[in-house]
Amino acid sequence: MFEQREGEIALTGDPATQSFDASLAYIGRIASPWKLREDCPKNMNAARERGGGATVVVDAPYRPGLAGLAGFSHVVVLSWFEQAPRNLIVQKPRHASDAKGVFALRSPARPNPVGLHVARIVSLDIETGRIELDAIDALDGTPVIDLKAYFPSVDAFPDATRPGKDS
Repeated sequence: MFEQREGEIALTGDPATQSFDASLAYIGRIASPWKLREDCPKNMNAARERGGGATVVVDAPYRPGLAGLAGFSHVVVLSWFEQAPRNLIVQKPRHASDAKGVFALRSPARPNPVGLHVARIVSLDIETGRIELDAIDALDGTPVIDLKAYFPSVDAFPDATRPGKDS
């Protein structure tokens, strides 16, 4: 399934097989054009460049939670990368020269494979639970664990930097 690359370090146990201290409810699923892991864009910028919108379909019991989302331009989608390995703590991405700790990466392979996607809302139908998005960097069928309205006044940090990319 997933091959460990040179320089990567796996945990001694797999968090997926250990007892949990939290329970999650899937509130819906993502419908995306990405059926295979190798076809899925590595981030939201790449997803937007490749085109092809996406849809979050919220399950009926959770649809009342969409009240008030109309009028927001963007939404934060938290997903559960159920197909990702959970035992890697140091990874060596294909595009990187050095291995890095999982908490310095946006890889789906992590002890708790939570995906974070900030997407533009194209349309919203509360009755059917459908949120059409401009793009998504997740496989078709990926479970959604939460949705949050995006507030540019508190969610955007124009002065944010990262090593080797921004100054």
